[in-house]
Amino acid sequence: MPDRLDSYKVENAGINYTIPGRSPAKKDRRMTKNSRSGGIFGAVGRIWDRIRRNPVPALAFLVSAAAFLAFAELAGDVLEGENRQIDTTILLMMRNGNDLANPLGPPWFEEMMRDITALGGVAVLTLVTIFSAIYLLLIKRRGLVLYLAAAAITGTIFSNLLKAGFGRPRPDVVPHEIVVYTASFPSGHSLVAAVIYLTLGVILAEAQTRYRLKIYILSVAIVLTLLVGISRIYLGVHWPSDVLAGWLAGTAWAFMLWIIAHYYTNKYRARDMGKEAGGAD
Repeated sequence: MPDRLDSYKVENAGINYTIPGRSPAKKDRRMTKNSRSGGIFGAVGRIWDRIRRNPVPALAFLVSAAAFLAFAELAGDVLEGENRQIDTTILLMMRNGNDLANPLGPPWFEEMMRDITALGGVAVLTLVTIFSAIYLLLIKRRGLVLYLAAAAITGTIFSNLLKAGFGRPRPDVVPHEIVVYTASFPSGHSLVAAVIYLTLGVILAEAQTRYRLKIYILSVAIVLTLLVGISRIYLGVHWPSDVLAGWLAGTAWAFMLWIIAHYYTNKYRARDMGKEAGGAD
């Protein structure tokens, strides 16, 4: 027995015909629905295939998003004053109980921390950026020069905007060991150091073929960023939450910029390969 089919009527020259099968309108609606579903699932499938082939951009996005969310949560706590007690406790732990003007440790250690904090200062970071950019120009990597310059400039602007927006006063529970003149939250040294050192670390790591070298370079960038932040707390010029916020915001910004740079690098590389293939034909 043949399968049951729907029927529909058509009119031709005034005569009505009943034709078995589904109507064209129903077919068109079903095809449109299927094409939409296939398009959505197809796009998801293509994205998943890209993630499986190269999961690094997806991981970078997750790190950036998580860091931004953690920064937002921390900023909310700071505005409500919830971090004041723990911030004060940590600052006092790094001071001599008999004389709050003296940080823990011998004088040479205090001087060393001043040297370390300079690694996140404007002068050192500017020189590091300029010398690195010149090197990249000499090896004809103009795209990386733009990437590094964008990281340095936007990171500095981002830091200044956050400082101006929050306007948090500097710590007043211990004397400052160095001169400061901007708002406290977030730590600009920690934020900009994270952006520039992590960006340089990524640039150098991507040029290596051995994973040990990649890990070593990125580890150095992370350690430098951490040391700069710790020195700011030790010298009494930042609340610990300022430094943590700087690390989070700087990490988020650095990873976000890397994602953008990675996207445009692949885009232009694919375009150049297409031109070469077209020329070969």
